[in-house]
Amino acid sequence: MKFAVAVDCEGPACVVGNAGGTLNDSVNYEFAKKQATREADAAARGLFDAGATHVLVYDYHGGGLNLDYDRLDTRVDIALGSGSAHRFPGLDGSFAGICFVGYHAMDNTADAVIAHTFSSKTYQGMKVNGREVGEMAVDAAIAGGRGVPVILITSDDKGTAEAQRFFPDIETVTTKTSYGYNTAVSMHPARAVEAIYAAAKKAGQRAKERGAFRPFTFPSPLTLEVRHKRIETAQGDSRRGNGWERVDAYTVRRRMESIEDYF
Repeated sequence: MKFAVAVDCEGPACVVGNAGGTLNDSVNYEFAKKQATREADAAARGLFDAGATHVLVYDYHGGGLNLDYDRLDTRVDIALGSGSAHRFPGLDGSFAGICFVGYHAMDNTADAVIAHTFSSKTYQGMKVNGREVGEMAVDAAIAGGRGVPVILITSDDKGTAEAQRFFPDIETVTTKTSYGYNTAVSMHPARAVEAIYAAAKKAGQRAKERGAFRPFTFPSPLTLEVRHKRIETAQGDSRRGNGWERVDAYTVRRRMESIEDYF
């Protein structure tokens, strides 16, 4: 069995960032990278112990150069960097499932640690066919379009609640309870690693059962609506000439066949 593990850096245990900037600007960032590595490694080990023959790890925070690759299980392959023609290069229907490790809640989620949708500086939120979505749903739909279901998500309590609304049958690990944008009560990092290993192993074992997990997709065609934080970036999108239309000063909208067209 083949599996993938996509890794972000806001959702791991003991990661909250600093007020007034992004995680990358924070004194917490170096720890975030280390803990994201530990949690990604735990997920990979759990999948291998469930019978995986191949695990592909995606470094998916910012520019894709965050993890300490030497500390990942030597059996994994690693997708890193930026500039790929599409999201999740190498992922296809031969994979039995994908795990989202260290993900976070979507923007507009109250009291969720570092809640945002793709860019905390650029976007206020996204909607697909009128329903607000975050990175979890978008990435799940991309994987689902290739026949790959999400089997595990690890995040803060607001993030795992969001995950369960979209994908009620998956495994989850809540690494911390958020009390604001930069504050949480966290599981100890070592215990989070143990919990993620166990959940990944369970998810990998469940994936052997036919129909245990179902790929998540959006209807096709779909309408994507993006609300910007600055008027001039919405203006720029609406003037690209590739199907974006202006809804209001801050919001643009586009009709597309697949969410992959956005990338």
